[in-house]
Amino acid sequence: MALPGSLRRQPASRGLVSHCTHHHIVVFLLTFFSYSLLHASRKTFSNVKVSISSQWTPYCLNSTAPELQPYELWNSSHLFPNVEEATLFLGTLDTIFLFSYAMGLFVSGIVGDRLNLRWVLSFGMCSSALVVFFFGTLTEWLHFYNKWFYCCLWVVNGLLQSTGWPCVVAVMGNWFGKAGRGFVFGLWSACASVGNILGAFLASCVLKYGYEYAFLVTASVQFAGGVIVFFGLLTSPKEVGLPELGADEDDGVEEDANRPLMGNDDADDDDRNYSIQATDTDNQPKAIGFFQACCLPGVVLYSLAYACLKLVNYSFFFWLPFYLSNNFGWKEAEADQLSIWYDVGGIIGGTIQGLISDVLQKRAPVLATSLLFAVGSLFGYSRDLSSCLFCTKAVFLALTGFFIGGPSNMISSAISADLGRQDLVKGSSEALATVTGIVDGTGSVGAAVGQYLVSLIQENLGWMWVFYFFILMTSSTILFISPLIVREIKLLLHERRLRMLAE
Repeated sequence: MALPGSLRRQPASRGLVSHCTHHHIVVFLLTFFSYSLLHASRKTFSNVKVSISSQWTPYCLNSTAPELQPYELWNSSHLFPNVEEATLFLGTLDTIFLFSYAMGLFVSGIVGDRLNLRWVLSFGMCSSALVVFFFGTLTEWLHFYNKWFYCCLWVVNGLLQSTGWPCVVAVMGNWFGKAGRGFVFGLWSACASVGNILGAFLASCVLKYGYEYAFLVTASVQFAGGVIVFFGLLTSPKEVGLPELGADEDDGVEEDANRPLMGNDDADDDDRNYSIQATDTDNQPKAIGFFQACCLPGVVLYSLAYACLKLVNYSFFFWLPFYLSNNFGWKEAEADQLSIWYDVGGIIGGTIQGLISDVLQKRAPVLATSLLFAVGSLFGYSRDLSSCLFCTKAVFLALTGFFIGGPSNMISSAISADLGRQDLVKGSSEALATVTGIVDGTGSVGAAVGQYLVSLIQENLGWMWVFYFFILMTSSTILFISPLIVREIKLLLHERRLRMLAE
């Protein structure tokens, strides 16, 4: 008994290997490291929060120290009377950055689908590097400290950094089809975690000279990366004369490989004749609108789920070194080094879970399973681990990153690419950046609200309640994608019955 084409398992690596060229490798590496550099500059801010907080609050002078005059000049850098108010402002800066980043994502996705992706990405990297330099280095060198100036710079930085993710996902979606996408994008989405590790490493190396040098190093490297992207990145196969994805869909493997995993497999074939894009005699596809992209199946559900999950993931990103330093009395450099293991877990989690979802040809059940384990790891991490050995803490933190960072990487990369290349847009790359911007933008709105709530909950209730809040948000992520989980599990069971009958 022959199986329907939509139910045939295709080797995840077959289409991938047969179409892989050195151009694919170059695109993979350039997009990988371009976004890693963007994340490294963000991670620098979270890694030097303790140093910034110390700089912005009064020094503890002993009773024998001479009184320095004038007082206003000596305390010109002291924006806050105590560490608590400085910490609250740092949380506010995180919120400001994420809100502007989220608003920018909705726009950047649309812009990326209408302009050259290479130009948009390179501009965002170089200009963001300049803003980071002004924020952390130039202001310290000039001894210029102003809360409103910091807020304005961080708004601009959020808007500029928002150009990165929609563009790199769109470029990757142009070059890599459905065959093995979960594994390829799972491995590639480690770029954010690698950026976190790189940012933590660079910051810890130069922090002894002053936090301004941490910003200087990451900004310089990011600016150089933007220049390399401008001259070296190929945004689509057609730029070098290779066929675009979907051009050879007469091949059964490629046709099945470009079908979205969250598509309606049991729908009539005639439904594929309907498209959001109007039929055009021109070869160049037209970019779809914002509201049309929102109406694509799965976009809203995954966007809401990602809002809850990114809140948790970015809270670890922004607050983990600070939590380790202040709650357990660790040195800032040691806390930075331990926080790296969360990102290591995220790298492994995104790759393995992406590979499993390729084998199953379903994403939602894999996400749900990982998030259920994440609830347990969050509860365990809320306990006092100060008496544990360093290696034990590192392993536990890596497991937390595996179960939280892995699903977060999948939603923001492979699933976003699936949503942007489904049948309703005829696999057009002109929807990729817009859909990615919607998913990541909604996630960033949730993360922005979360950063303020984290600082508020921590100040009034303590860190244990912060972790309970993370558990609630992780459970909400599962709730939002529950319709997709149920549908995909039913499809898996249906496929299994068909195979048993075929045997």
